[in-house]
Amino acid sequence: MPNNDDLLTKLYNAFNPFAPLSPGDPKYVNFQDVRGDADILEELGNGMQRSDKKTCQLYSGHRGAGKSTELLRLKKYLENRQFYVVYFAADEEDIDSEDAQYTDILLACTRRLLKDLQEIASPRPILNWLKGRWEDLKDLAQTPIEFESMAVEVQLAQFAKLTANLRAVPELRQKIRQKIDPHTVTLIQVLNEFLVDAKQHLPHGYNKLAVIVDNLDRMVLVKDGDGRTNYEEVFLDRSEQLQALDCHLIYTVPISMLYSTRATDLRERYGDPQILPMIMVKTLKGDIYEPGLKKVKEVINKRVREIASELSLENEIFDSPQTLDGLCLMSGGHVRNLLMLTHDAIAKTQELPISKRAVQKAISQARDTHHRTVQHEQWSLLAEVSCSKRIINDDQYRSLMYNRCLLEYRYLDDDGGMQRWYDIHPLIQGIPEFKEAVAKLS
Repeated sequence: MPNNDDLLTKLYNAFNPFAPLSPGDPKYVNFQDVRGDADILEELGNGMQRSDKKTCQLYSGHRGAGKSTELLRLKKYLENRQFYVVYFAADEEDIDSEDAQYTDILLACTRRLLKDLQEIASPRPILNWLKGRWEDLKDLAQTPIEFESMAVEVQLAQFAKLTANLRAVPELRQKIRQKIDPHTVTLIQVLNEFLVDAKQHLPHGYNKLAVIVDNLDRMVLVKDGDGRTNYEEVFLDRSEQLQALDCHLIYTVPISMLYSTRATDLRERYGDPQILPMIMVKTLKGDIYEPGLKKVKEVINKRVREIASELSLENEIFDSPQTLDGLCLMSGGHVRNLLMLTHDAIAKTQELPISKRAVQKAISQARDTHHRTVQHEQWSLLAEVSCSKRIINDDQYRSLMYNRCLLEYRYLDDDGGMQRWYDIHPLIQGIPEFKEAVAKLS
């Protein structure tokens, strides 16, 4: 049996927890049956396909639950149905999730649409708009060159540079917003002129245009002096502008906002937001849910099979079935947590099989991170949820949802109705403060 460094290195890299899967990737696992029948193709795709008007929908779920992988599946599904789809992860190049406002998102959409569509539509309306603002913006773009003297390619590059500075140079961020914000309505107008032109010249085989803006769910909650949040500013105060682009739209949204007092306002503006739940590895009563556990193990098995197809997952990759099950259950059915735990356990392994000790060390390390996340007064809230399997509409619960200390699950009851329930992340169960909070309830 090979126990060499090369095999461990390949396994380690196969469990990269931060890389979404491309459509058709053989490592993909369909979790629909153990996520309460959640299917992005049905929940978002069908409405877009059938609507004779542009749509704007919100998609959410815990960070790391697999939303990007599902959105990329949706992109492929739509492309196969004559949609030209512009997909981008907003936090990779365009916005700072620690400090994001609506203007940042509009500029990000503009830059990405220019990048993806400039070969089929004239960017002139947007460049004329930028020309009209150039005296105010050229210092913020950090260039002394006069706009009219630039070639079109250079003008486009200046727009990209402006949005790059918005993300990368914090001291310029607020200045750029102050200059752009009074003109967002006119920017949308010229952007829509560009989109109309693009839709008239879509490549052969496409007749609709869609934009998917991913990773806005990673926005960190920021309150202003009046107690209003950047979530409200983006998704409610600017909802008309957010929906104003002349194409089909999908935005990811922080899950905590869908459990706020503004949830009904979101529904009125966008319709029912779709939430990607966890993979159910335990039942509401706390018993192991074998179909879910089997699916989680399939995630690991598919990645291992690409590298070491001849090795037994339960006895040669891991030292026992119990070690593998323990790791899978401790993930709580959260895909990224599963990959991170496996990734860290491999890092702590010198020779295969991965031992129970290596898995326990990875679990302890992850548990310590959760320990530091929870505030003193929140232990009692976690204890209550672990007993009731319900959450309350309160800022502290929303914070625990955002930090993935509380997880959402979904299942179909005997009548086919969808039921939601909530539980603490399994990593929290072993923390002394949580045990003490549970003891006080009994």
